Amino acid sequence: MSAYIQRIATQAPAWTYEQSYVRDRMKMLSPDTRTRRLIHAIYNRSGIETRHSVLGDFIEGQEPLIYREDGTGGILSPGTAERNAVYAREARELAVRTARQAIDECPGVKRSDVTHVIFASCTGFANPGPDYHIIQELGLRQDTQRYTLGFMGCYAAFPALRMASQFCAADPDAVVLVVCLELCTLHLHIDSKPDNILANSLFADGAAAAIVSARQPDGTSPCYELSGFASNLLTTGEAEMAWDIGDEGFNIVLSSYVPEIIGANVGELTRDLLSRRDLDLSAVQAWAIHPGGRSILDKVEQSLQLPTEALAASRNVLANYGNMSSATILFVLKELLKNAEDGKTTTLAMAFGPGLTVETALLERIGCAAPGLEETPAELAAA
Repeated sequence: MSAYIQRIATQAPAWTYEQSYVRDRMKMLSPDTRTRRLIHAIYNRSGIETRHSVLGDFIEGQEPLIYREDGTGGILSPGTAERNAVYAREARELAVRTARQAIDECPGVKRSDVTHVIFASCTGFANPGPDYHIIQELGLRQDTQRYTLGFMGCYAAFPALRMASQFCAADPDAVVLVVCLELCTLHLHIDSKPDNILANSLFADGAAAAIVSARQPDGTSPCYELSGFASNLLTTGEAEMAWDIGDEGFNIVLSSYVPEIIGANVGELTRDLLSRRDLDLSAVQAWAIHPGGRSILDKVEQSLQLPTEALAASRNVLANYGNMSSATILFVLKELLKNAEDGKTTTLAMAFGPGLTVETALLERIGCAAPGLEETPAELAAA
């Protein structure tokens, strides 16, 4: 029995930052010429135009919530508890808003239909958390099962969707709400370390939700059929991407070698995944690649020898939102739905995270007049 992503909803926080503005603001906070030049170069080649945050701390004249000036032109580094307190408050509001949109806009789904909530995030912790508040504030059933996938990183949407698919296979009446939410800007480290400069140039805040069920699509809106998943570890990159908890927020290791490692392996991984289903690269008609950064998209495009327009959706999301960790791939999948045509389009989605972990999903993008929704000539004759 197939499971379908029936609806995807996306939300970004209210504060919008132009990348050029953030670049210049970070340069003002840097004490030496070398660091300012490095910031300028990294931000300029990021492929990002705008990003969003739950914080207005870097807007001139706005009272900062956590990133306060130290009196010497620098920024005091807030502690982990202070950052996480903002996460608990802001994640609740953003998660409920995103879940409400996904459910209320999903054809044929009522709030009382939801049987499971899967919440994924790696940028904060709270209990009762957003999963609890979604049920309470949206009036979902009190027996709704809820699960949290924590600290997995940018690829977490894939385990969440896999779980949702498994729930639907076990119970054909299941309606699963998947919410991926990240507030990455709570963990800025403003210093001269290249890893932190790179991370500060990429990461942003955002949330996305998906409704997954085994119900046959009604053909009124485009959706995805979940066809299969694959997980891989590139252990040579274990030290190049990592995420842990420090006294002053969460600490990221994000080496500039990550795109090289992905580029050297993504071709073989993709061909292996497809060959297990008797497919090859020519069978993939649409690509949803997690835009971890412009260099990663460039390496994937080169390694798979894709035409320039193949990663347009990923590049658009990167330009308009930045890297929102686990939520980002759902933004990309929603972007691809804008171009959904009648019939099915074989779609390959992929994301990367600490480990170095590569998660992949094979989907069929279904247009509004999806095959299988109409009666076949044989069925009409039988009638």
